Amino acid sequence: MRRRLATIAPPLLLLAGAIGIWELYVDTASPSEPPAPHAIAAALWNNAGLLATNLRITAEEVAVGVLLALLVGFALAIVIHLSSTLRRAIYPLAVGSQAVPIVVIAPLLVIWWGFGIVPKLVVIVLICFFPILVTTVDALAAVDREQLKLLRTLDATRWQAFRFAELPAALPAAISGARISLTVAVIGAYIAESETATIGPNAGLGHEIVADINALQTPRAYAAAVVLFALAIACFHALTLAERRMAPWATQPRGDAT
Repeated sequence: MRRRLATIAPPLLLLAGAIGIWELYVDTASPSEPPAPHAIAAALWNNAGLLATNLRITAEEVAVGVLLALLVGFALAIVIHLSSTLRRAIYPLAVGSQAVPIVVIAPLLVIWWGFGIVPKLVVIVLICFFPILVTTVDALAAVDREQLKLLRTLDATRWQAFRFAELPAALPAAISGARISLTVAVIGAYIAESETATIGPNAGLGHEIVADINALQTPRAYAAAVVLFALAIACFHALTLAERRMAPWATQPRGDAT
């Protein structure tokens, strides 16, 4: 209990201090400044149903998008690792994909797939797959060469070497890359919703924020942003728990390895 309290107390105290400073600032600022924390809290309470509905939509997009990004990044990393020719072909394109403005491709995605969830998932995957690709490629390249030599000495096949030496190193790296991606996945969902969901039933928190700002419902827009903030933290910790389940050897303390 004390350990858990010591973990959560510092960020909570820092958050409380930031909210207090914000509240004091708004009290002395002009009416055009951002809404006060108590106004945002009231908007959260009064619009809980609306925000919860949009949260469910955005959370589904983030979860599925990060999962697809994990699969795409992991698969590309394996292909790049196994073939130097494909590495030279794929890596530059993967790097270039991160410089493509979403606002440019969003209209095309809507034309191809409509206003449903598919364009949003494409945007999230495009934003999130690259950290997974890079961390996995680096992990595969860092596998102990002596271990691989030992497996070859024991007449292990290429698949057996990958399964017993390279895969255990690649999986934790891919999940770590996914944790990095989660820091931008929620923003990716916001961008996807604001750029591809201008109409249609699938809205989400990103669309709600844009709509509220345009309607001068600023406290509710900030309340939706607070929900996005909480979603990002929850997703990060959920993926940390998933890593402990899927790759326990990566989180095992060094002293327990024997």
